[in-house]
Amino acid sequence: MTRPDLPTADHLTPESLAAVQRHLVTKAIGEYAHERLLVPEETEHGWCLTTPDGRTRYTFAAVRLPLEHWAIEAASLARTVDGEPAALDVQQLVVEFAPLLGIPETLVPVYLEELAATIQSSAWKWSAHRVGVDDLVGADYQEVEAAMTEGHPSFVANNGRIGYGLDDYLACAPETGARVRLVWLAVRRSQSRLSLGRGLTEESLYAGELDAPVLDAFRDRLRDVGLDPDDYRLLPLHPWQWTNKVAITFAPDLARRDLVLLGEGPDDYQAQQSIRTFFNTSRPERHYVKTALSIQNMGFLRGLSPAYMGPTPAINDYVHDVVAGDPTLGGCGFSVLRECAAIGYTGDVFHALAESDGVRSPQQKLLAALWRESPVPRLGAGESLVTMASLLHRDRDGRSFAAALVAASGRDVRSWLASYLDAYVRPVVHCLLAHDLAFMPHGENLVLVLRDHVPVRAFMKDVGEEVAVMGDQPLPPDVERIRVKVSDSLKALALHTDVFDGVLRHLAAILHVDGLLAADDFWGLVAACLHRHAADHPHLADAAASYDLFRAEFDHSCLNRLQLRNTLQMVDLADQAESLMYAGTLANPVAGR
Repeated sequence: MTRPDLPTADHLTPESLAAVQRHLVTKAIGEYAHERLLVPEETEHGWCLTTPDGRTRYTFAAVRLPLEHWAIEAASLARTVDGEPAALDVQQLVVEFAPLLGIPETLVPVYLEELAATIQSSAWKWSAHRVGVDDLVGADYQEVEAAMTEGHPSFVANNGRIGYGLDDYLACAPETGARVRLVWLAVRRSQSRLSLGRGLTEESLYAGELDAPVLDAFRDRLRDVGLDPDDYRLLPLHPWQWTNKVAITFAPDLARRDLVLLGEGPDDYQAQQSIRTFFNTSRPERHYVKTALSIQNMGFLRGLSPAYMGPTPAINDYVHDVVAGDPTLGGCGFSVLRECAAIGYTGDVFHALAESDGVRSPQQKLLAALWRESPVPRLGAGESLVTMASLLHRDRDGRSFAAALVAASGRDVRSWLASYLDAYVRPVVHCLLAHDLAFMPHGENLVLVLRDHVPVRAFMKDVGEEVAVMGDQPLPPDVERIRVKVSDSLKALALHTDVFDGVLRHLAAILHVDGLLAADDFWGLVAACLHRHAADHPHLADAAASYDLFRAEFDHSCLNRLQLRNTLQMVDLADQAESLMYAGTLANPVAGR
């Protein structure tokens, strides 16, 4: 007999599978072709893609847009095997084209497993997400966050989450909008590190995140087992991490009382699209909490290193000061959400092994967390928040959220887009030219502020792990880690790859396909944004010349190639630039404008 609480996967049906497979195969062909792994051939009736063995053919209609973006008409996509119609199947597509995709044979099953998990989550979203984009216009920030269906716009296997069970998915996945209570541990003070940003103390951090009765109860818990509360710090933990990792892997530490389970906190949180970061829905003014989560997702095991995070608050203070002190960035309303505190436990045998023998391991990234500022207290009257990833969202019926926002704003699409570019592209370009400062400005890392449904300014987040100083300006010792030495052409990829190819390519295609704005006109507006910045900042002409943002072409840095090469670890986080993979060059869509 089936248990009443057993997850039954009712969302996995022939109907949901067919819809999801069509979407994922369309995306896979488009993105693999964009990265020049697959080369469709033009025919009299559209496009054709044939497997290396010649047995399987895919035919489809598509428009090729700037940056070699393939806007494939999903409904037109058909597959035949040995001349007979066959069902679309993204896993079979990968197997069929494996010789061209460059996946090591030993990792093909891992990639196929991540695709299966992506199918599962996509099927759940297809079945459960009935909210149309018109209903999302004006919706609460976290309603929009949970409504996102795509994951990363470029990666095909983008919802791997290997390690999650179906019950974990339903309880914790961002798209379910589930409310989660974080687990709190007491960690022995002498065997942990707490780093605090400017203006914070340990006491003020905890008092801001936990009400006095909760703190008192935690202290009483320690006293009840004969421990002095002053000997411990408090560390928030993902509930999955407690059950599946900490309670087992740190059994000796728990027995020694170096770690003590305090229980769940009373606040409800919601997982963000980054899956291990939580927004406080009970008290939205409180910090985000980013936790270690030892699942395999999109090329990484999602742990957090206490050593790596130690300088994070200092890095965030530095970047905040640069941004806050710049009048141009202030005029854009651009600011950062500081990661203002980080904590990690280092009293385990894995850290001792690293100290004695230099052995590095994933086990050193199991127990850490950080706190990030919430954007909610910084909202003005009439302003609302959305993740920038939402601009690339389509609902179940294929309708675009960006188009819905434009319609609701009452503005013409050019005016709306110009405001968005001034909120996003202008500050990113200014940070590059004025400060040699590069972010990782993809859709999930920015929170947009809307006024009358128009993006007017932006918050940048995830600063500690994904910011780089590419110049030789003096840096505080704790901040020196973020300095990278790269060529001028590689510096410019912070705009060309991360913004143009990573975000705007997809938005341009949405507006083009929906008939709102031709892609050529879209890139003309992007060029106009860059020219306005140049005209306003003649003193940055030398920097602009070295970056050469209007160059004819730029190196084609490819994301799926990274994951296909090593789905377990796409890049070396200590030297990300050297880990990148390229496929020739792309024509710059703003060149000559």
